Amino acid sequence: MSQLKELQDENRRLKKMYADAQLSAELLKEAMAKQW
Repeated sequence: MSQLKELQDENRRLKKMYADAQLSAELLKEAMAKQW
């Protein structure tokens, strides 16, 4: 049972990392768009 919880925690952490990466990419695109 605890292994399932570990996997869920890992999954949540990866999703958060992915969301943060997506946000960074969006900000970068906006910043680059403003330069031109």
